[in-house]
Amino acid sequence: MTTTNTAAIAAAEKKPIFSAADVASQFEQFLASSAAWITSHWLQILIATGIATAIVFALHGLRRWARRLCDRNPGSIDWRVVIGRAIIRTNNFFIVMLAAKLVGDTFAFAAPPKEVATTINFLWTIAAAFQVAIWVRELILGAVEHRTSADTYHGEALTSAMGLIRLLVTFALFAIALIVVLDNLGVNVTGLVAGLGVGGIAIGLAAKGIFDDLFAALAIIFDKPFRRGDTISYDQTTGTVEEIGLKSTRIRSATGEERIIANKQLLDKEIQNITRRNYRRVKFVLGVVQWTPVDKMQRLPEMMKEVVEAEGKTFVRAGFMQFGASSYDFDVEFDSPEAAFQPFFDARHQVGLAIIRRLNDEGIALAYPTQTEFSAPDEAVQASAWPSPHRAGTTSPAATPAPRRPGEGD
Repeated sequence: MTTTNTAAIAAAEKKPIFSAADVASQFEQFLASSAAWITSHWLQILIATGIATAIVFALHGLRRWARRLCDRNPGSIDWRVVIGRAIIRTNNFFIVMLAAKLVGDTFAFAAPPKEVATTINFLWTIAAAFQVAIWVRELILGAVEHRTSADTYHGEALTSAMGLIRLLVTFALFAIALIVVLDNLGVNVTGLVAGLGVGGIAIGLAAKGIFDDLFAALAIIFDKPFRRGDTISYDQTTGTVEEIGLKSTRIRSATGEERIIANKQLLDKEIQNITRRNYRRVKFVLGVVQWTPVDKMQRLPEMMKEVVEAEGKTFVRAGFMQFGASSYDFDVEFDSPEAAFQPFFDARHQVGLAIIRRLNDEGIALAYPTQTEFSAPDEAVQASAWPSPHRAGTTSPAATPAPRRPGEGD
């Protein structure tokens, strides 16, 4: 009994998955059932074929309209063009199978045999899964191109890397489509999914740094914390963004050197986008001398407001701030209406000179570091006040002999 079961199992293992005899038999059966169906339902089949043909022509017309939409805006990648490109990617096989599926489900009076209906469903599953993958790929790539093709992103390094992004997106989407097709056909895809999962984890761990920086580059493009040409500041570095690449961002510092930092590391920091400032604030600290009259110090904020507004800048505040070591310190703040550094620098220069001119006119002096030395009293005065034991001709009180009592020293 055991020997018989073992032989049966061995025979079953050696049996091919697809037998030529079985394939031929099934094909002959399909042809025979199809011929019988056409003979008995030829009128219904002609009506269904006419409807399916109309659907095919309508879908082709939609595809031609999408092509004209894209040709109407050459060089522009807006959302209408992105959707139009996705429609253009609709292949003829999907159109035919969609028409057959719609006719077969809607007009069931044709009563196709089981073999024909099963074949249509099989082909429809394949066409739909891969066509959806193509549409999603075009939408994703179109979204990336829409961001990178804007005027502020023209020439980004990420645009030249669209080939790599297309490869990654295509591989991921078509792998999912293949699994969906196999699952709908009754194939056990558990092992395949597990294998892809383990392989994906291995690849992800091996190239973790590269993928981190790649996704960080995509985050920069979509979230737009800064763009090429912006002046940014992070840590102790300030510079102009020259290029945003897949792996790193290149920044030209104010002192001339090019600084290169990984995209992920850059996004982990606090970034100040100086270019997006609405204004630049200038702050002066005026230390007036401590003998300045109080009434002039009372009028000092109004003076500063007049000076700042006379130079065309936005006055913010001015007033007493603190008691300095040798001055009374006043704080003056105003805004330069432009974000660029050069107008800010010029505004600081002009307003600073105007403040100096106004203080001179008002007779208000600014304090500067001074040092006072206290010398010892005059030597003659010191000698008369207290004789020095070290001066010639003087006697120290300790050196004067004490008077002798009678009888002492005899």
